[in-house]
Amino acid sequence: MTAKTQTEHVGKFRQIVRVDAHTLAADVGPKLGGESSAPSPHDYFDIALATCKALTAHIYARARNIALDTVIAEVERDDSQERQGKYLLTVKLSFEGALSDDEKQKIH
Repeated sequence: MTAKTQTEHVGKFRQIVRVDAHTLAADVGPKLGGESSAPSPHDYFDIALATCKALTAHIYARARNIALDTVIAEVERDDSQERQGKYLLTVKLSFEGALSDDEKQKIH
């Protein structure tokens, strides 16, 4: 896997990100001088956590023949104390399918 980012336009913050055959964009909000034209690096961090949790749940369920249809992963960010070294992410997971409570607990 190779990831590369490059400034799209001189004097702007927006980045074009290439990860193997995929092209994404990243930007920051107006408070930091950007245009909010794409998710921020912090957004991608949160997205990475949510998708990692969801995909891991699917892999776990499939390996154990658990009837998991859908995973909903929500990540809530509290970065209000980031400058003091505290960055809190809270993850909420929901599982849908013909699952028993015990199977849901095992996946969780």
